[in-house]
Amino acid sequence: MTTKQEPKDQVKLTAKQERFCYEYCIDYNAAQAAIRSGYSKKAANVQGCQNLTKPNIQNRIKYLKDNLAETAGLSALRILKEHQKIAFSDAGQLRSGWITLKEFESLTPDQKACIQEVSTKVIKQNVGTREEPIIADVEYIKIKMYDKQKSLDSINRMLGYDAPVKVDANVNVNPFSELMKRVAERKNGNTETDS
Repeated sequence: MTTKQEPKDQVKLTAKQERFCYEYCIDYNAAQAAIRSGYSKKAANVQGCQNLTKPNIQNRIKYLKDNLAETAGLSALRILKEHQKIAFSDAGQLRSGWITLKEFESLTPDQKACIQEVSTKVIKQNVGTREEPIIADVEYIKIKMYDKQKSLDSINRMLGYDAPVKVDANVNVNPFSELMKRVAERKNGNTETDS
């Protein structure tokens, strides 16, 4: 991945202008970028438009747009680490036993990152005995984890472990000619076979 260089003779941006450039790359809305950057709401339209006319801000926005992975803080290593969390996660880490789930707050950030969905269902159920039924609402919690196999496949692709095997294309093998050669050998009395 190649990144484009920023112009060296660029006028230094203020912290607010730098923030404006970053915010503008999120939704390309100058007024909203100005507000999120700390400019007043009343002057956001004017300030956003003025900022977009300044060459140093235009250059910085162009650089940020041309290098979105850097702007977003993304790298192949970061993506690989996210896949690693999922690929080597264990649903057992979310449980205190066969039935009891750990409290969500007690899970590590890596364990939480592997959870795709949590759904609950409340069912009226007898929690008493047959003789003395007690009907109560029982809550069931279902946890869906991200797909481990997809993450393992992504890791394999990223690291090149599933690279195709090289085959020498210069080898001239014709299955039909090999078969005809064996038939001719048998006719000539050579009964040895390779199988």
